Amino acid sequence: MLERDQVTPELALLYDKLLHERGIIPNMFKTVAHVPDLAMGFAAFLKPLMSSGALEAWYKELIATRMAYLNSCEYCISSHSFLAKLAGASDAQIKGIENYEDAPFTEKEKAGFRYADKLHGSAHDIDDPTYTKAKQFFDDQQMIELSAVAPAFEFFPRFVNVLAVPVTPIPEAVSPKS
Repeated sequence: MLERDQVTPELALLYDKLLHERGIIPNMFKTVAHVPDLAMGFAAFLKPLMSSGALEAWYKELIATRMAYLNSCEYCISSHSFLAKLAGASDAQIKGIENYEDAPFTEKEKAGFRYADKLHGSAHDIDDPTYTKAKQFFDDQQMIELSAVAPAFEFFPRFVNVLAVPVTPIPEAVSPKS
């Protein structure tokens, strides 16, 4: 893993931004920093994907956390649970993501998790009835975001697991956004 003083000036700015926003520089970025263009590409991809849009950022982070559980990615569970909290998810929601059917989620939120679970198996598992069920709760923009977030977090768990990226230590003081 590369520290700030070991990276290109462009990556140093990214490190500063991550440190400012999260209070940490994720070990995934310290690892991918060996390929600066890829690190910058990851950041450029993740910013619009995980920011609030048609779906709230906290919910997207919980989708990512759900995918992390399904992919047995300790790094990703820790990271996205932390980011979900920063974005405003409750402790009960974060703790409940593994067994979301019995957790404090709305029917809409559960429908999104069910859809993401199906995507975990294969995009071919999203048949017409599955899509129609999700569309009862989500508009077109939300469906596009949901259909982008879930499969993106099939890739990242595989990336950090294959490279054995150590879990990033989480700062003790977490201030959720309002």
